[in-house]
Amino acid sequence: QVQLVESGGGFVEPGGSLRISCAASGFTFSVYAMTWVRQAPGKGLEWISDINAGGSTTYYANSVKDRFTISRDNAKNTLYLQMNDLKTEDTAVYRCATTTLLGLNMPPPPDGNWGRGTQVVVSS
Repeated sequence: QVQLVESGGGFVEPGGSLRISCAASGFTFSVYAMTWVRQAPGKGLEWISDINAGGSTTYYANSVKDRFTISRDNAKNTLYLQMNDLKTEDTAVYRCATTTLLGLNMPPPPDGNWGRGTQVVVSS
């Protein structure tokens, strides 16, 4: 069955960096656009970034542009999010998902393929 498993979250001080990963299995990862979405405590889902199937086209929310980089390794069936210059407001659970809404700057529907998430805490 389709599985998306995030990893790499943790605790980091403001200004620090972290790379999170999303391991995919059970489907042909290389033909799907992918997305990162986050949910801060007490808030709704916030779309962060999209990447097309081949990895050549990316999109970012203004809140993370120039700080975060989405990438993928189709040979390893893995999606990445490199997060630099982290801020306290980046504290959230980060989830990956497949998306058919590439470039529309919105999370995919809840009934799609989603991982459970990895927690990122940015605090001094």
